[in-house]
Amino acid sequence: MKVIILAGGWGTRLGQLTELIPKPMVKIGNRPILWHIMKIYSYYGFNDFIICLGVKGETIKDYFYHFEMKNNDFTIDLSNGNIQFYKNNNENWKVSLIDTGLNTQKGGRIKRIEKYLDTDINLLTYGDGVADINLPKLIEFHKSHGKIITLTGVRPPSRFGELNQKDGKVLKFQEKPQTSIGLINGGFMVFNKKLMDYLTPNENCDFEHGPLELLTNKGEVMVYNHEGSWSCMDHERDVDYLNELWIENKAFWKVW
Repeated sequence: MKVIILAGGWGTRLGQLTELIPKPMVKIGNRPILWHIMKIYSYYGFNDFIICLGVKGETIKDYFYHFEMKNNDFTIDLSNGNIQFYKNNNENWKVSLIDTGLNTQKGGRIKRIEKYLDTDINLLTYGDGVADINLPKLIEFHKSHGKIITLTGVRPPSRFGELNQKDGKVLKFQEKPQTSIGLINGGFMVFNKKLMDYLTPNENCDFEHGPLELLTNKGEVMVYNHEGSWSCMDHERDVDYLNELWIENKAFWKVW
């Protein structure tokens, strides 16, 4: 079972943070959010990744090509070039870095990695969202209904604290609570390979608009209701929020 991560978009809403690097490489703590996402999957035993590259994809390639150097202490003997690494990480990941085009929409990116899929059921997510999701339960739910794709429905956190008040008196204050109205697609999807029949490798093949709408009309889309926490890195304030949680040891997605 492969884990496909969409990491090729422009990430324009992050402003200056993505002028030099792609959004999935923006850091939480001292690691890219992409690493955090992969750690969630790896915790549950999913270590075979396909990363769909696009904008500034060479930065992500460079990160993984030099992963051992970037994530471990080491001694280098400058007289002969020999390097001894002192392992600080235990990642046993297999990472396929596939260029899926600079301006390709999500559906086209997914279709372009079809040849790398060797199982019927695979996992798919975006390169900017984290959650404390139980992946085995998600996959079990997907297998139970027999439809083509399962989305994970999440309630996004409020961008501001909420005041619960009566007659001007604050009864309860919640800092960035999960909203209680409506679900959105939070990524962490599971799909059968038949999904590929609804996609094309064309640059303008979207995913949410078109293919998912068609599959929904056919009754082939199900939603797994994630009751836990979820957040994405969409604006600079999200970067600050996620880093604040990480620094304070309150990172809800740190299941490992």
